[in-house]
Amino acid sequence: MIKIEQLLALLKCNTEQTWCKTLFSLSRSHGFDQVLIGIVPNKHTALESAFIRSSYSAQWRNRYDSEKLHYVDPTVRHCLSTNVPLIWSPETFRTTPQKQLYEEACGYGLRSGITYPIHGANGEFGVVSFVSDVNAGKPFLRDVDHSLANLALIRDYAFQSSLRFANLTDNQEKEVIISTREKECLEWTMAGKTSWEIGTILHCSESAINYHMTNIRRKFGVNTRRQAVIKAITLGLIVPS
Repeated sequence: MIKIEQLLALLKCNTEQTWCKTLFSLSRSHGFDQVLIGIVPNKHTALESAFIRSSYSAQWRNRYDSEKLHYVDPTVRHCLSTNVPLIWSPETFRTTPQKQLYEEACGYGLRSGITYPIHGANGEFGVVSFVSDVNAGKPFLRDVDHSLANLALIRDYAFQSSLRFANLTDNQEKEVIISTREKECLEWTMAGKTSWEIGTILHCSESAINYHMTNIRRKFGVNTRRQAVIKAITLGLIVPS
């Protein structure tokens, strides 16, 4: 089980170099020797201009970029149209160009992996791939079963923390003001409590808590409670205990 301190370390990085090292270390701790994150402001932005950081071989990255293989790569195409992660297998790469891509990637230790889509609240699009050199067989799938939730958390924190380095837009963060009750809701949500549990703690109805959480998501411009908690931590509105 991943610890919150490990995730918060991504938000606390003051330099891009430290952030990359932290992300790479988190990936290795979950059994993936290589990781890549790539983000563009929206789906209509040319992928060539993406903010990309990875622990992949520089030679492979140069080859991939120069040949514009992102237009061939089925993992990118998958992420454009879904929120569901893609677990790689040789069958994922179906066409002749895709098979050639996979065969060449295997030569750089990119044999099996799992790719998570990124769909940001402001229209950002991206991918996070966790990759290893082991065969994409049953042992790998068993390991992935135990890692899916943790890797999704890493994806969320990696995306949110990357925005300070990616410079996807020139917009400055708008000041967000939350009420005392909204702050309490966020703090208990961070602690893993449900709306019913928070209502019991704060002596109000479950529907009232849902109302506050809807307002919080609207203020932050996010889609989920998890994203709201991450945004609140980033803005310094709540502090992890």
